[in-house]
This record gives sequence, C-alpha cells and structure tokens, in this order.
Amino acid sequence: MKESNYKTYDELPLFLNAATVAKVLGVSPSSGYELMHEPYFPVLKVGSRLVVPKEKFVEWVSQHTQGGAE
Repeated sequence: MKESNYKTYDELPLFLNAATVAKVLGVSPSSGYELMHEPYFPVLKVGSRLVVPKEKFVEWVSQHTQGGAE
C-alpha cells in the first residue's frame, strides 16, 4: 500500500484531481481515476476534466469509512 504525503485534510488543495485522490487514498493512479468515474463519487466536471471539491471528498471518506455517518 502506498503512503499518502498528506497528513491532514487541511493540506489538501481546494479541488483534487485523480492523481491527488489516488495519493491521499494510497492507491494506484488508475484506481483513483476509476473511482472518479463511479456514479456515487462526488465529482465536478470542468470542461473535460473531473475534479473533486475537498469538502465533498472529506465527506465521502467519512461516509464510506466503517463506523462513519450513513
């Protein structure tokens, strides 16, 4: 498992791209890209790019973590 360079959510940029999502989650870049194409994942399409607002990413992690909000 890859280790994230980010130690807190405050260090994240305002919008995350697929590479950043992958780094934060400690997964491969292709896994981050695939995740961003899932219908339940909170992405914002800007032209042809997909980005994730930091707040929505933090919410998604909380909701999908065992014991998180349902």
